[in-house]
Amino acid sequence: MKNIATITWLTFHEAWRRRMVLLALVLGVLFVLVFSIGFWLITSNLNPRESEIQRRFTYSLLLSAGLYVTHFLTVMLAIFASVDTISGEIASHTIQAIVTKPVRRWQVVLGKWLGYAAMISLYLGLLAGGILAIVYLLVGYRPPNALAGVGLLVLEALVLLSLSLLAGTRLSTLTTGVLLFMLYGLAFIGSWVEQIGALLDSRAAVNIGIITSLAMPVEALWRRAAYLMQPPVLSAIPSPFSGTSPPSAAMVVYAALYAALALGLAMRSFRRRDL
Repeated sequence: MKNIATITWLTFHEAWRRRMVLLALVLGVLFVLVFSIGFWLITSNLNPRESEIQRRFTYSLLLSAGLYVTHFLTVMLAIFASVDTISGEIASHTIQAIVTKPVRRWQVVLGKWLGYAAMISLYLGLLAGGILAIVYLLVGYRPPNALAGVGLLVLEALVLLSLSLLAGTRLSTLTTGVLLFMLYGLAFIGSWVEQIGALLDSRAAVNIGIITSLAMPVEALWRRAAYLMQPPVLSAIPSPFSGTSPPSAAMVVYAALYAALALGLAMRSFRRRDL
């Protein structure tokens, strides 16, 4: 456990020392600032004759848009921050300075995973917490199931992190990055196909979306989170910010098992990698 804790701390510390992570944090703060200004300008100009239901619909729509950007920024950070954590160190031979120590290879992978998981979760918590706090302070609106929704966003980042480490044990940094982006793009398109298919009652289109969600459950987790944090009337409108055709709770369990399996395979693959 001491070896894992040491690698976790070193990974977390190194991640925050990178300019990329610092830049992501600065851009995240700017995004929260721009969102707060935009939200205030829009809500302060609402028609005073609008009903409370109409106002809450507007608040929920704007909040969903802000959380969608938070989701996207976290996905990008999860990919870019971890994409070379193993493959890059293998290519530069710096990994040999670690594996030659009395440290098991699976401990190296698990420690790195925990370090990046802590960093990404903290980043997501700051952004999502900032968005939720601003909306509440300005208009007093709190979405339903906020903690559950943010938890699902954390899970999708962990799915990508596990896949990144798994791919990095066998592929180069560039190839790993391309693979992750292609899988994310596949999941994004599949999500749209499933939502539109559900709207048009096309079972074939829905099945295509389900298959892509099984291959990469990231977007399915976002749609589940959006569904939980939105009123039903907003979820009925297909858009990137809505939870139309929401995945079931079984998909959440599947995604958690998916991340755990990918992490386990990463530890096994790195243990067998010829360095």
